[in-house]
Amino acid sequence: QVQLVESGGGSVQTGGSLRLSCAASGLTFSNYAMGWFRQAPGKEREFVSISSTGRSTYYAASVQGRFIISRDNAKNTVYLQMTSLKPEDTAVYFCAAYEGYSGSYSPYDYSYWGQGTQVTVSS
Repeated sequence: QVQLVESGGGSVQTGGSLRLSCAASGLTFSNYAMGWFRQAPGKEREFVSISSTGRSTYYAASVQGRFIISRDNAKNTVYLQMTSLKPEDTAVYFCAAYEGYSGSYSPYDYSYWGQGTQVTVSS
């Protein structure tokens, strides 16, 4: 049984930082690209970042230069370090597992999802 469990969300002021974690179990973590997505109220789920199995990283333009994705295969965990947070970053953040090297910008291509963690940035 595959489980992805996010943690680290919370409420911060504009300019603050948070570090999200996603612990995976029940899968061979190193075989999966890991993605972060977010969904704000009334909006579609959108791509944030990908860490490929080869540790290549990709970012949405809106977070490039502010967010850093990393992974620790020994701990079966992927992280999202978020800095210089803005109110428009407010959303539920989800991690997802993609069986394959590169991942995808589309949430429909991912096999497994976590339950999400709320990030709220106030001005």
